[in-house]
Amino acid sequence: MLIVSDAWRPQVNGVARTLAQLAKELVLLGHVVEVIGPDRFRTLPCPTYPEIPLALLPGQKLGRLIEGFLPESLHIATEGPLGWAARAWAMRRGLSFTTSFHTKFPEYLEARIRLPPRLAYAWLRRFHNAGRGVMVATESLRRDLAARGFQHVRAWTRGVDLDLFRPNPRAAWDLPRPIFIYVGRVAIEKNIRAFLDLDLPGSKIVVGEGPQRAELMRAYPAVHFPGARFGAALAEAYAGADVFVFPSRTDTFGLVLLEALACGTPVAAYPVTGPRDVVGAAVGRIGALDDDLGRAALAALAADRAACRRHAEGFSWRTCAELFLSHLVPLR
Repeated sequence: MLIVSDAWRPQVNGVARTLAQLAKELVLLGHVVEVIGPDRFRTLPCPTYPEIPLALLPGQKLGRLIEGFLPESLHIATEGPLGWAARAWAMRRGLSFTTSFHTKFPEYLEARIRLPPRLAYAWLRRFHNAGRGVMVATESLRRDLAARGFQHVRAWTRGVDLDLFRPNPRAAWDLPRPIFIYVGRVAIEKNIRAFLDLDLPGSKIVVGEGPQRAELMRAYPAVHFPGARFGAALAEAYAGADVFVFPSRTDTFGLVLLEALACGTPVAAYPVTGPRDVVGAAVGRIGALDDDLGRAALAALAADRAACRRHAEGFSWRTCAELFLSHLVPLR
C-alpha cells in the first residue's frame, strides 16, 4: 500500500508521528508499505511555518513514483501539494483512494489570517469527497464533518507507545510544585496564552519549539521554556509534571494527551473535539475538562495517576493499524 503525505520525516508533528507509527505497525502485520513525503522533492518553506517544507510542483515525479511502486491501495493523508497531486493522478485514471483529515485548517487559518472557516471547509470538502472515504481520529469529528457535507467519514483512532511513555523515571524539575506542563508546537493556533495567563500555584513549563516561542518567552518570563524534547527525555518531562494542560480548541485528536496519560500525568483541557474523545467517561479520574481551563487544571491535581496509565493502555497502535486497513479500498 502507498501513503502520500505532505507531513513526513524529518518533520516533528502529530501527523508525521502518526504515519510513522502506522507504517511500522503495518509492516509488523505483514504489509509492504511505502510513504512518499516532501523529502523526495524540491521544496519551499511553508508560509509562517518555515520548518515545514512543501513539495514544489510534484505532479510528474509523484506520478512516476506511484507507478513505479504499483500499490494495491492508495491513501492520501494530507491536503498539501503532494495530496492534491496524488488526488489528480488518481482521478485522471479513474482510480479509487482514501484520505484522512488530520488538521482543522479552517480554524488555523481563521486564527492566523482571519479567513472565514466556511471558505476553507468548502476547499477541504472538494478535496476529500473525491475519495472513497475520509478517515478521522474521533467520533465527534466524524459527526462534525458529516454535518458539514463530507461524505463517507470513518472513525480511525490513534495509539501511544506504551514502552516509551511510562510513569517512571520522572524528570526532577527543580521548580516549585505543582508543575503544570504543556507539550507541543509553540504556535498561535495552539492557544498557549490561555494556559500561560492562568493564575495557578507552582510552576508552568512549555516544552516544544515553534514560531511563537520567542514571543511567549518575552511575554512570560516566569514560565520555564526548556525547548523541544524527544524520546526518553520527553517521556520523563511528562512524567515529572503534576498536570498536563492542553489549551488547544482546534486539534482533531491530541496525541500528546495520550502520551501524558501513559506517563501517569492527568490532563486538563477544554471540553472540545480531541479531549472529549480521549478522556471520555474517565473524566474526573484521569483529569478534568472545563470551559474554565484554570478550574480544570486545579481539579486535575486530584486525579489518580495509576488510572491515567490504565486508561492510556486502552489505546494501541495495533488497533489503529487494523482500523486503517479496514477502511482502505482497492486502487482498481
